[in-house]
Amino acid sequence: MGNLVNAEKISIAFGTRVLLDEVSLGLSTADVIGVVGRNGDGKTTLLRLLTGRLDPDSGQVTRSNALSLGYLGQADDFAPGATIRDAIVGGRPDHVWAADAHSRQLVERFLLTSGLNGAATDAGSPGDGSATGPGGAGGRSGQSGATAPSRGEDGGDPLARPVAELSGGERRRVALTGLLLGGHDLLVLDEPTNHLDVEGVAWLAEHLNHLQSKGTAMLVVSHDRWFLDAICNHIWEVHDAQVDSYEGGYAAYVLARAERARIAAANESRRQNILRKELAWLRRGPPARTSKPKFRIDAANTLIADEPEPRDKLALKEFATTRLGKDVFDLHAMSYALPGGRVLFDHLDWSIGPGDRIGLIGVNGSGKTTLLNLLDHAVEPTAGKVKQGKTLRIGHLSQAVAELDDDDRVLQSVERLKRRTKLATGREASASALLEEFGFTGNRLTARIGDLSGGERRRLQFLRLLLEEPNVLLLDEPTNDLDIDTLTVIEDYLDSWPGTLIAVSHDRYFLERVCDVEYALLGDGRCVLLPGGVDEYLRLRQRAGEASSDRPGKPSGAGPGASGASGSAGLGAAVRSGSAGATRADGASGAGPGASAGDGQEALTPAQARQARKDLARTESQLAKAEARVAELQARLAEHASDYEELLKLTQALEEATTRREALETAWLELSERLA
Repeated sequence: MGNLVNAEKISIAFGTRVLLDEVSLGLSTADVIGVVGRNGDGKTTLLRLLTGRLDPDSGQVTRSNALSLGYLGQADDFAPGATIRDAIVGGRPDHVWAADAHSRQLVERFLLTSGLNGAATDAGSPGDGSATGPGGAGGRSGQSGATAPSRGEDGGDPLARPVAELSGGERRRVALTGLLLGGHDLLVLDEPTNHLDVEGVAWLAEHLNHLQSKGTAMLVVSHDRWFLDAICNHIWEVHDAQVDSYEGGYAAYVLARAERARIAAANESRRQNILRKELAWLRRGPPARTSKPKFRIDAANTLIADEPEPRDKLALKEFATTRLGKDVFDLHAMSYALPGGRVLFDHLDWSIGPGDRIGLIGVNGSGKTTLLNLLDHAVEPTAGKVKQGKTLRIGHLSQAVAELDDDDRVLQSVERLKRRTKLATGREASASALLEEFGFTGNRLTARIGDLSGGERRRLQFLRLLLEEPNVLLLDEPTNDLDIDTLTVIEDYLDSWPGTLIAVSHDRYFLERVCDVEYALLGDGRCVLLPGGVDEYLRLRQRAGEASSDRPGKPSGAGPGASGASGSAGLGAAVRSGSAGATRADGASGAGPGASAGDGQEALTPAQARQARKDLARTESQLAKAEARVAELQARLAEHASDYEELLKLTQALEEATTRREALETAWLELSERLA
């Protein structure tokens, strides 16, 4: 393996704060290293040092002479007036770069099928095949014999569009495409998944794995834990001016870090025991001596001074929540269209109950944020109604963080809401204590909100939200700008939060951690349940893209499978609930917005669906116990192989347990089919 970059005892400080202190590390061919750490701990600074964009105060960085290095910063840097073609291929003619099959496929699949094909910026609904799952063929990517990109839907040149006209997600795709076409030995990526939707992240992970198999090395800063786990073979954790190295992806890093914490805790326990003995000796004082040996006193002082700094400084108190009644949200024949006429929701029926934990996914522009605004009554539906329960106290976390005043101070902004807060434990806590436990210490308490980083503003926004004691949380991209440690604290809090939760996020790890069920917004008026979660969504999106390419005459406004009563042919086997013959299927609380109309089954009422979900949960619990019983009996059979009488009893018991398990499996499948 060739060595590409080496850093030897590099240090750097900004003002009085030391970000890196005599750090030594190296990176070789085919290494894919994920860099994690809290906001402001020096992750981006480390990348800039290793790539030569910043010089260390001391130490040195050496790079291979023949190294080809590609760098993607957090902010896209395009030349004024640049077109997409200028940004990705430097203005080279299409017949030159498109002659390479890999380059052509990359542009078609990752760039043009994302909605940059000449259509409107927000035209990214699953219905038009504008994006595919990882590795999937987009609407035009199947033309392997093409020597130039397909023309846009309006007949124009899609690569001639000015970059300045693109959305944040589209600009990110352009920057990534240009970098991936460069054929570099080392890719340095700073938050590459910013603004990408779930499909874009999955496709990028698959492509980077392909490059890694060919020897490309990568250094990646990201807060997307699923992405890190999918591509990385090493993790670097930046903390306290040091960099710790871990082998494996993110999951392996979490396990290794937990083991290090366990060892540190054991060492601290031993230190405390020794310290207690030393202090007891110092207090006791032998009567035969008038003074104590200096080395014992020094040893005790060393133990006292050696108390380690706690690593995890972030904590969220258990805030009290207002009582939540049995009714939360009821959507009745709700429709909503944009001013231009594009329909986001078409006669949507949905009942959301107390304690439901729902994750919403979909391509950019499919209406996820709009749906949260409709639930909050910030936007009125075009038709139908959105009914809120009488006991609702909604906490709405927006993407824009617009409710924070840049001229306000951190502590004042919280004290203006509540100076003291009663926690769920019954204890009261002051605003300053809550802020300090959530990472705002020292001068950060009195800092201007306008001077805070994006992650700090997001933390403050979330804390202010919880102070209002909501019983319903509407979270719009809550993971934006937050570091992994902060995300872990928030997820841990939400695990035991008793209210109703609806979250919009492109962070798969977050959705799978805090939500019980996922729904997909299709952008053509439908919202469907995903029993298989995000993986099912990606598979179905890929299939929809392939189907779209097979039917070039299909209107772009129709979603895949939206062909009358054949609901099972569509994405998520759903049809509009307002169309003729349509039925409703259970959602998160038993009244979901998606349904299958062509399977001959009667629709479940909200009450029936809610009961079915309870039966399903109970069956899953019983099935787990039955499987544990079968495993226990099988183990006992092996232990009593020589005891004939005991063997006979155990065999009979095993047959009964196996029969019960099979009956529960059948019941589980039947309930799942009813709900899906």
